[in-house]
Amino acid sequence: MKLHILGIAGTFMGGVAALARELGHAVEGSDANIYPPMSTQLERLGIALKPGYRPEHIGADCDQVVIGNALSRGNPAVEHVLDAGLRYTSGAQWLAEQVLPGRTTLAVAGTHGKTTTTSLLAFLLDRAGAEPGFLIGGVAEDFGVSARLGRGAAFVVEADEYDTAFFDKRSKFVHYRPRIAILNNLEYDHADIFPDVAAIQRQFHHLVRTVPGSGRLIVNGHDERLAEVLAMGCWTPVERFGFEPGFEWSARKLQDDGSRFAVLHGGRELGVVDWPLLGDHNVLNGLAALAACAAAGRDVAAVIPALAAFRGVKRRLEVVGRQAGITVYDDFAHHPTAIATTLAGLRARVGAARIVVAMEPRSNSMRLGAHAAALAPALEQADAVVFLARPELPWEAGKVIASLRGEGVAVPDAEALVAALVARVRAGDHVVFMSNGGFDGAPRRFLQALQASA
Repeated sequence: MKLHILGIAGTFMGGVAALARELGHAVEGSDANIYPPMSTQLERLGIALKPGYRPEHIGADCDQVVIGNALSRGNPAVEHVLDAGLRYTSGAQWLAEQVLPGRTTLAVAGTHGKTTTTSLLAFLLDRAGAEPGFLIGGVAEDFGVSARLGRGAAFVVEADEYDTAFFDKRSKFVHYRPRIAILNNLEYDHADIFPDVAAIQRQFHHLVRTVPGSGRLIVNGHDERLAEVLAMGCWTPVERFGFEPGFEWSARKLQDDGSRFAVLHGGRELGVVDWPLLGDHNVLNGLAALAACAAAGRDVAAVIPALAAFRGVKRRLEVVGRQAGITVYDDFAHHPTAIATTLAGLRARVGAARIVVAMEPRSNSMRLGAHAAALAPALEQADAVVFLARPELPWEAGKVIASLRGEGVAVPDAEALVAALVARVRAGDHVVFMSNGGFDGAPRRFLQALQASA
């Protein structure tokens, strides 16, 4: 079968493409925004990428079009698919029909931490000998890909609450029908499709309704909104995780930056995690993954030592280079809570060293201004912020800049951003680029500018 994937360079749809190719299908695709790391993965797989959503990109020999949720009515490719009567589906539905039947599905849901936790769970199951399949919303460094079929029964999927497609407004995760589900956290996000947090809670409860009574829910015990979701009705055994000793799964930090912690189950210590990740959020991510691994029947105490070798996910506080004594990171954080926890973890690691943030408000919620009031508090740990306020940004970035604890400046484009950073940094600084998009290649352009000015 030949598939054309619309939105193929997105992290989820790129994973669908990789799985389809592994199943033996001929795969091609198009996207308006093609950039690493997903473009690199697809090119390595030999999948043809076509820029833009032009009807002629969809070959006459295409058997099915898989449509990503970034496309809507009015898009030229979508209109062509409908007018021509082509067979089409969504990425989530394709996954549910072509990959998940007969598998033991483990789903990772939450506003934050899905990609890292999914990667951790796949890594742990792999080290336990389960040979899992997975679809991760990013390229896992330990596997070198974002998706694979795997030889074992387990399939780990990053379970997003964003809607499925222009023709299916349910959250993607309701398609997956997992046996084991992690509910990592729940906050307001996706302001373009959800009017309030209650609407998101309803979608999470739809997910809860699909988990069988013989399965398991692994739930962040600190999150009151998740507790409210479970109060709507729950038919599956629940195990809570967090820092409270009374939870079924708990962590006791042995280093303030979260790089070392003890894992306890039912109050009994199973082992100590000593790993390269930072921050309380990653401690919780790791704890959730370990609990899900145990729910899948694996010996957690035996795999805890493997976490010392966990390499993480691209663009999750990824060190992309060092130049002139300056360390440069690329990070996907785009929600105030994720920004705050990421910077808090880095602060605990670097101490009094300066942290400089380059911020692009690119997600739909960010661009709509849904998180504008929370941005300055989220950037509390930053000593300086260079804010990419493109001319089309519909809200006033100056108010955020004025509320920052440290120095702040707004610039109109990536070229001005790189210049502003070069003028401000000095040896010993840690520069963090934060965006959920390509950021016009700014992290690497900044490194090149530093090298040129040395």
